[in-house]
Amino acid sequence: MTFSPDRLDRFARHIVLPEIGGAGQAALARAKVVLIGLGGIGSPALQYLAGAGIGALLLVDHDTVDPTNLQRQTIYREDDIGHRKTGLAEVWVREFDPDLDVRWVDERITAETAGSVVAGADLVLDGCDNFATRLAVSDACVKARVPLLSAAIGRFQGQVGAFAGHLPDQACYRCYVGDAFDADDCDTCAEDGVLGAMAGWTGTFAALQAVRVLVASTGGMGDPQWGKLHLLDGLKPAMRTLAIAKDPACKACSSAG
Repeated sequence: MTFSPDRLDRFARHIVLPEIGGAGQAALARAKVVLIGLGGIGSPALQYLAGAGIGALLLVDHDTVDPTNLQRQTIYREDDIGHRKTGLAEVWVREFDPDLDVRWVDERITAETAGSVVAGADLVLDGCDNFATRLAVSDACVKARVPLLSAAIGRFQGQVGAFAGHLPDQACYRCYVGDAFDADDCDTCAEDGVLGAMAGWTGTFAALQAVRVLVASTGGMGDPQWGKLHLLDGLKPAMRTLAIAKDPACKACSSAG
């Protein structure tokens, strides 16, 4: 892939990094990322994915902007209240970088529709707010052999995990949480609260991990960290990492690979 002088200027600070370089930037430009959820995690993640030059973005959300969102969902303004997040996010990306291919799906993902949404992606970044959708997305990623980054927040905590359940000996998201949450909603921000900046930290860390995964084929930033769950604590502050083992009885990935 050859970059125009304008694109070279735009990504110069990436290209001079030995861990990314021209080959890594080209890999980012060729990549298709599906971003599920355009809320507290998805908003800052989208900004840094677009800033990194991800060539194609599929944005997925079924919600409209609410006044309570503005405390942490960084791509929206007061004038956007009541409007669809997908359309607003598309406008943001096109105004930020017209060279990016951005599309959207304005619906809630289900087990029946998840497969068509993740098909053809190089990576899925899921920042949605309920377990049923997360599990449907994870199962679809395993079937489509697409890696998954799963990110979540609550109060002063965040977590970002990298899953490649389609690979031998690698866990999927279902290995981590099990089967109990297939029908459970877990949007607790309204009940428990969430620090706005905590959403920003989690979303931008997820974007960093997305870049790590997408440049792995060029030697890039080292281990893509499959099966690693990073726990972010905004009160201490601190971060620790857990290893998630593949569940040999997992109904989604035990026969994959």
